[in-house]
Parts: sequence; C-alpha cells; structure tokens
Amino acid sequence: MPDPSDPNASAGPDPQDARRKRMLYRCQHRGMKEMDILLGNYAKAHLQALGDDDLDTLEQLMDVPDQDLFSWMIGSVPVPANYDTPIYRAIVEFQRTG
Repeated sequence: MPDPSDPNASAGPDPQDARRKRMLYRCQHRGMKEMDILLGNYAKAHLQALGDDDLDTLEQLMDVPDQDLFSWMIGSVPVPANYDTPIYRAIVEFQRTG
C-alpha cells in the first residue's frame, strides 16, 4: 500500500488518460473511413503528448462533420479561420508526411 506521506506516491489514475482514450476511440471511429484514418493515425501518434489546451482544440475539430473536415484537409474547401489552429495544421502536415 502506498505511503500517503510519500510525495512520489501515485495519486491515482490520471483523469486525462480516460479523456485521451475516449478521444482516440472517437478519432478512429468517426464513420467516414478516410477521417478514421486521418484523425485516428494522428491521435495514435500524438495524443499522449498533447496538453489540455490542445486536447480542447482537437475536441472542437472532432465535433466538425466528417465531410466538412475532410474537405478542409484535402484542400477542396478553405478551412474557416476559427478552425485553422496549430493542431489542425499539425494534423494536415502529419497526413502529408506520415
């Protein structure tokens, strides 16, 4: 049993771990196979390294309908300024180079 006075003792499971698992699942199971691949691969590679603000931004992108997000990512429709975030650009770059 961990010593509660030990500053190195685990404080229990990280609530962000559960959030990241839910996000990974959502990124990999969007409904449109192309988006499952694009977001799922990015999430699998980078989700653990994202901080709270980036996780919030990614969740906002995940709320965009697949067809709209896919159109932005392939460049057939310009991305609206409010979604043209560093996370969005990182996903697009990952898709291009990955």
